[in-house]
Amino acid sequence: MNNWFKNNGTHIAIIAIFVVICFAYFSPVLQGKAPTQSDVISSKAMQKEIMEVKEQTGKSPLWTNQMFGGMPAFQIWVPYAYNGATYGIALITKALPNPVGTVLLLLIGAYFLFIVLKVNPWLAAAGAIAFTFTTYNFVLISSGHSSKALAIGFFAPIIAGIILTMRGRYWYGASLTALFLALEIRTNHVQMTYYLMLSILIFVGVELYKAIKTKSLPILAKSLGFLALSVILAVMINAGLLWSTAEYAKETNRGKSNLTVTAAAGKDTGMTKEYAYQWSQGVGESFTFLIPDLYGGATGVDELVKPESNMYKAAAEVTGGDPAQTDNLIRYVGQNFNMQEYWGDKPFTQGGYYFGAIICFLFVFGLFIVKSQLKWWILITTILFMLLSFGRHLPFVSDLFFDYFPLYNKFRAVESILAVVGLVVPILAILAVKEIQEGKIDQKILVKKLTWSAGIVGGISLIIAIMPTLFFSFKTTNHADAVQALTQALQNNAAIAQKIANGLVEDRIAIGRADAFRSFIFVAIGFGIIWAFITRKMSMQLAFGLLTFAVLIDMWQVDKRYLNNKNFEAKRDLSDYFQPRDVDTFIAADKDPNFRVFDLSIPTFSDASTSAFHKTIGGYHAAKLKRFDELIQNQFSKSINQDVLDMLNTKYIITQDQKTGSYKMQRNPTAAGNAWFVESVQYVKNADEEMKAISSFDAKKEAIVDQMYKGDMNSKLLGTGQEGFIKLTNYNPDHLTYEYSTAKDVIAVFSEIYYNKGWKMYIDGVEKPYFRADYVLRAAQLEAGNHKLEFIFHPNSYYTGEKISLAGSILLVLGLGFGFYLENKNRKVVKA
Repeated sequence: MNNWFKNNGTHIAIIAIFVVICFAYFSPVLQGKAPTQSDVISSKAMQKEIMEVKEQTGKSPLWTNQMFGGMPAFQIWVPYAYNGATYGIALITKALPNPVGTVLLLLIGAYFLFIVLKVNPWLAAAGAIAFTFTTYNFVLISSGHSSKALAIGFFAPIIAGIILTMRGRYWYGASLTALFLALEIRTNHVQMTYYLMLSILIFVGVELYKAIKTKSLPILAKSLGFLALSVILAVMINAGLLWSTAEYAKETNRGKSNLTVTAAAGKDTGMTKEYAYQWSQGVGESFTFLIPDLYGGATGVDELVKPESNMYKAAAEVTGGDPAQTDNLIRYVGQNFNMQEYWGDKPFTQGGYYFGAIICFLFVFGLFIVKSQLKWWILITTILFMLLSFGRHLPFVSDLFFDYFPLYNKFRAVESILAVVGLVVPILAILAVKEIQEGKIDQKILVKKLTWSAGIVGGISLIIAIMPTLFFSFKTTNHADAVQALTQALQNNAAIAQKIANGLVEDRIAIGRADAFRSFIFVAIGFGIIWAFITRKMSMQLAFGLLTFAVLIDMWQVDKRYLNNKNFEAKRDLSDYFQPRDVDTFIAADKDPNFRVFDLSIPTFSDASTSAFHKTIGGYHAAKLKRFDELIQNQFSKSINQDVLDMLNTKYIITQDQKTGSYKMQRNPTAAGNAWFVESVQYVKNADEEMKAISSFDAKKEAIVDQMYKGDMNSKLLGTGQEGFIKLTNYNPDHLTYEYSTAKDVIAVFSEIYYNKGWKMYIDGVEKPYFRADYVLRAAQLEAGNHKLEFIFHPNSYYTGEKISLAGSILLVLGLGFGFYLENKNRKVVKA
């Protein structure tokens, strides 16, 4: 044991430093505080019903009616208890305060990769810090994209496992790859995993080229064979998650269109290009890799409401210098006329991609001196992923992938692909320093190429600092329109509007210039450290220590702009973030277990806040059911269809008085209820006719049914629906129980969302068929008599998938044990 600590003392010390760094950066967690993460807060609202049922019954439902009328819980919260990776994720996220566990994962995972690359531990620490503190990671944490940040955290160790396998440490490398890939998949952020796999595909391509050139294809084939087993095992472990997600995805807004009108408009499958490309990285914005706030930083006006800002001085002329009024005017102008710090083409942003001035400088240096074939993987990945991140700004590249590359059109915010670039850039930067350490390149050549690199990167920074408007306008594309609209708002005072706009541009220039000078200084610091190391004027230990410290200071300062102590609040305040309004309290007094609310006081279909209190027809989710999404677009986007509100059992409608701000609640007397018998059925040929038919109909009297379901009905036996009753007697989101009585066979319609990938209907314990009606609801022909009817959600994709997950988890434990046994055995042989 003592030998183990002695051999691993440096690693332990560095990990301890990582822990200290995390708690120092997130010091509010020591006071019991947690970050105010909008997406996490929204997720808690989405999970409201799931968690309540879990607490009451001890079992998590796989379906929730809390938003969009009802949807599977697969992409909201599902336990996946037989998936071993579930407990690995819990260890990271629960053992340490949020977000310390996530950041520590990023640090240790990257450190492990650099150690596998045989980098000096202290230099590896610099690389780990550079990757972890890339601003995008902290922007994600700030906004609450927790699963995305976790997924990025497993990038480095997965690549490390692959490299170990490629080096011939087959069982050890493959078992680690399986472990980290299983954890990656379990984070349930398919987009990030997809981008990582795309980069690994490039990696394999580079390895294949080398194998062909060196005639070592059998060795590569063996490595790929072991890695294929790793992938199979990781997929097995996540079988329940992947199977249910894949099944659900086909029925969501990422799946195939049901409406021929939509399909004809080029929206047949996946997302529209407009939606997917909405967050595209501006070509010029790529300079933020080097100069963080060149494009203004985050969308907002925080830097503009300061008395020293030019925009503030201009606005003060309107308000007479009153600080409060000037502050309000700037915020009003920023919010309503898009006159804010950020001036790029994205709808809004919480921060850019800053890789660090020192790291960018060393990356360019690495392009000159690194001989490892990893350089070509990094270079190809960086160039391709940058081009893809441009999205709508470079359609001839993006469209090729969007139209022809499998699954690529399922993802939005294409700029996210830069998360991978945020890893590979520091890898090459650190490999460049490693190349110096190995001493295989002549000192004069190193100094010459180091000077070139500093000249290129530092020169760009200096030119922008001295002449910022030489290449950048610091104006949004709609700047002129914004000034004109502001002029009208200021009672046609064009002079003041122009002065405010000019002040804004001057402020943006000042922000960009300051950061350009800042980056120049850090490039100079990085150059000085590496030059001193090359010329042996500084020891390796001191050089690596100073480099690590400089990188940390560089990244720390910028990250604090996006995630700082102001982002933290007391956990109690966050848990009670959504406070009930009077209308919410009134509606909550209604003991009907399953009715819906239509909240018009918020952006109904893009805000989850109402879900914190009620089952709604609105809400927020990036992957809502396709049919319900089509219902929203056709029945609610232009005008509100009362008939559709009725069929969804919308019992209450909330509105807000725009003048007083007070909330009002209106009871809908025509809500159809939980279930009802209809008098007649109207058959339609397809989804288009079905959508048209529900635009105007009496939901309580008539059912609109696609003719494909004719075989599920016998119209000769049907009564008028007036001979009996049907009522909901027991409610559980994934198990609904009804009692009904009728003298004749009837058609019953249920105000429940149709989803045939797991919902089964039973009458007196015997499974019976049901079908879709009114575009999104369930319906069934019920036999005469007094009966008990149940709808039970029991998707095979989840339950069978969980059994496969358990088998995969057991195999992983065995594989890891065998892999570590062989690794330990081989080490003893080498020492002997």
